[in-house]
Amino acid sequence: MREIKILGTGCAKCKQLEKTVREAVDEMGLDASVEKVTELTDIMSYGIMSTPGLVVDGEVRLSGRLPKVSEVKSILERAGA
Repeated sequence: MREIKILGTGCAKCKQLEKTVREAVDEMGLDASVEKVTELTDIMSYGIMSTPGLVVDGEVRLSGRLPKVSEVKSILERAGA
């Protein structure tokens, strides 16, 4: 099972990233858990400077912008999903 984390304090972009990631996971039929990380200290532990952030299996894959569903799918595929 893939472990996917959305890093963000709850802003509109963070919520949109979560929606986009869930859509990509559904379309790909992945066995994945999608978790929101909202605590600032936890977000900072990943070393990103701007949110939203996307973490797949413990590795930061994207930060500071909103990807399209197709890009999220590509990220998940490259991460071995």
